[in-house]
Amino acid sequence: MKWIDFTQPTTVDEAVGLLSENKGRARVMAGGTDLIVQLRGAPERLGNPDLIVDVKGIPELNELSYSGGSGLTLGAAVPCYKIYQNAEIAEAYPGFIDSAALIGGIQIQGRASIGGNLCNGTPSADSIPALIAHNVTCNIAGPNGTRSVTVEDFCTGPSKTVLEPDEILVSLSFPAPPDNFGARYVRFTPRNEMDIAVAGAGVSVTLQNGNISSARVALASVAPTPLLVKEISESLAGQPANEATINEAGKLAREAASPITDMRGTIEYRKHLCDVLTRRALQAAITRAQGGSIDA
Repeated sequence: MKWIDFTQPTTVDEAVGLLSENKGRARVMAGGTDLIVQLRGAPERLGNPDLIVDVKGIPELNELSYSGGSGLTLGAAVPCYKIYQNAEIAEAYPGFIDSAALIGGIQIQGRASIGGNLCNGTPSADSIPALIAHNVTCNIAGPNGTRSVTVEDFCTGPSKTVLEPDEILVSLSFPAPPDNFGARYVRFTPRNEMDIAVAGAGVSVTLQNGNISSARVALASVAPTPLLVKEISESLAGQPANEATINEAGKLAREAASPITDMRGTIEYRKHLCDVLTRRALQAAITRAQGGSIDA
């Protein structure tokens, strides 16, 4: 068994310094619910690291603050349970809570973080379509300072992200939800077999005078990365929030998906799910934008 060192920095600069010193042989741990499994089962996927950098003790990565004017700042290491147990955040971002409450069971949610789920970079990640729907910005720190990346550009391939080996994701910035805004995340999964989405859809809409003034739709598990369907945003802008518009969005989601066939589903089945899930999520998001509630 290979020896792996473990360290717990208390500042962002210290963490970045450790990553830089180890030149790609270090890996960051937020909750560890993915990392530890991979270290035990397939460490070569992580490059057989020599050092694990536990960032749970860094204040910036544990920030959880919300203001109706400026929005939500979510530290990359904040565990899921702290998010959905925060009544103010749950009321402001119910569409994001949809996904945060889905990631694993109760024990996993005590450790797992949204930042870690994002950095794992899997196409089936439940949090990422909801983050895309909420137009989130990723705040990154490295040896050359800080930079920001839109969340739809963060993942670059299966288990790959824009992060350099000596960079860490510090936090996620959510804009304040505007008036008449609604969002929803839904997925389909064969739960008896595995808790991984066959397909998922994260949707947000803003309404104005009964019409959709803006919309964002992101799909999970049907492309090499979580997929923002820009064609839907363009098609829905200015359209009435009715069944015909919703059906058109489902059709566009089906056309945009480029899934593979695997043990969880065929290409055709996943495309069908993109249509169905997009329509369901969009209808629920519209209901929320109109001030209604849904059975989540």
